[in-house]
Amino acid sequence: MRVLVQRVTRARVTVAGETVGEIGPGFLLLVGVTHGDEGAEAELLAGKVANLRVFDDEAGNLNRSALDLLAAGEAVGMLVVSQFTLYADCRKGRRPSFVAAAPAVMAEPLVEGFADRLRALGLPVAMGRFGAEMQIELVNDGPVTIWLDSRDLAR
Repeated sequence: MRVLVQRVTRARVTVAGETVGEIGPGFLLLVGVTHGDEGAEAELLAGKVANLRVFDDEAGNLNRSALDLLAAGEAVGMLVVSQFTLYADCRKGRRPSFVAAAPAVMAEPLVEGFADRLRALGLPVAMGRFGAEMQIELVNDGPVTIWLDSRDLAR
C-alpha cells in the first residue's frame, strides 16, 4: 500500500462539478493498493500519517503531528483519495502499466479501511469517490510532500 502525503492549506475533490470532499489545513492523501495488501498495511500507514511530525511548532520547526494539532484544538483535516496510478510501472515503453495496482474489489475496502483508521484516531476525514473521474484542487503547504510505502516501513 502506498500513500502520497501532501500537507495542504486546503484541498477539494470534485466529481462532475460536485464537491464530494473538502478540507482546510491538513493532508491530502493519495492512496494506492497493490496485490497482497491487507488491513495491516492500512493500519500501519494510517498510524504513520497521523503521527508524522510535519506541522510547524511555535518556533517554525516541523515538530507537530496531525494528532498534536487535534489535541491542541487546531483545525486539521484528512482528504483521502484512491489513486491506483501510484502503482504505475514506467520501466518499459511510454505507456505505464498498472498491473501492480489491486483490482477495485480489493482496493476499495482497503482505502475505506485506511480512512476508518484515521477516523478512529479522532481525525476528521473527507473522501474522494472511488472509481470516479475526479478533479483535485489543492494548495500545497510548504510544500511538504512525503511518499510512504508499507513495504518500506515494514523492513
